[in-house]
Amino acid sequence: MKIAFVGKGGSGKTTLSSLFLRHIAAQNLPLVAVDADINQHLGAALGLDEEEAAALPALGGQLPLIKEYLRGENPRIASADSMIKTTPPGNGSRLLRLTEENPIYDACARRVELDGGSLRLLATGPFTESDLGVACYHSKTGAVELCLNHLVDGRDEFLVVDMTAGSDSFASGMFTRFDMTFLVAEPTRKGVSVYRQYKEYARDFGVSLRVLGNKVQSEDDVEFLREEVGDDLLVSFGHSAWVRALEKGRPLPFSELEPENSRALHELHAAADSAYDHRDWGRYTRQTIHFHLRNAQSWGNERTGADLAAQVDPDFVLGEQAPQPA
Repeated sequence: MKIAFVGKGGSGKTTLSSLFLRHIAAQNLPLVAVDADINQHLGAALGLDEEEAAALPALGGQLPLIKEYLRGENPRIASADSMIKTTPPGNGSRLLRLTEENPIYDACARRVELDGGSLRLLATGPFTESDLGVACYHSKTGAVELCLNHLVDGRDEFLVVDMTAGSDSFASGMFTRFDMTFLVAEPTRKGVSVYRQYKEYARDFGVSLRVLGNKVQSEDDVEFLREEVGDDLLVSFGHSAWVRALEKGRPLPFSELEPENSRALHELHAAADSAYDHRDWGRYTRQTIHFHLRNAQSWGNERTGADLAAQVDPDFVLGEQAPQPA
């Protein structure tokens, strides 16, 4: 299952994504986490100290390796240099699986041990001083999008991405790559503004979207969110002494998380699991191709000097039974 956490800056998106990751890890399910936010805080939210979080290798820095590995023996892709962030897989491409060992995980992933479980953590890498004035943060998330395009995952396997804040996620087709998108919203007008944008942009792409109320202090807050987002509201989270202790560097056992917040995480898990029943690999593949052709026409063909539409394999549909080359 591919899960995204989105929301405006300061909404608590990273905090809730880290709690969900701990919940899934405690079930001993296969789990990969990706920090794709411009502010790289997921490692710290999972208990890494500053030095450990800073030492995470950047996915964007391994883009040549990622491209070369995923290209595999696909005859439609002449070289890794001709691949862009939306390049779709085809016959001969290498596909990614959450439980395997591969050169991408070896180079980019780090195992994080949690109370009650563990996960693989990847990060796009921070926006650095050398990027100022010359780069867009979406150039860093391109490695994540390329991996998502080649990922084959099943039920009870989880990839969780902490996305960049606000509506910036729509600067690429990555917002369509998920089985479930959890939008974290505070009970304020600004808090629900990103929801309206997301709902509007995602409307024509079949995106499964549920809202998580956060920093909720009263029943009036819950009622406000329900009036604004309707049935999209899944659960609400209030103050957490457990989270506050973690932020102070005094982590408690995960089993001591407040019962109401633990129940809410079970509801997130159930909602994510139910999305599997509506998974449509054919639509997923068509959307991958749709955004690839748009990017090819907009900038990809000119940048690579190749006709990137030729990379599309009309006979290939991504899915759990897709063949993996030797």
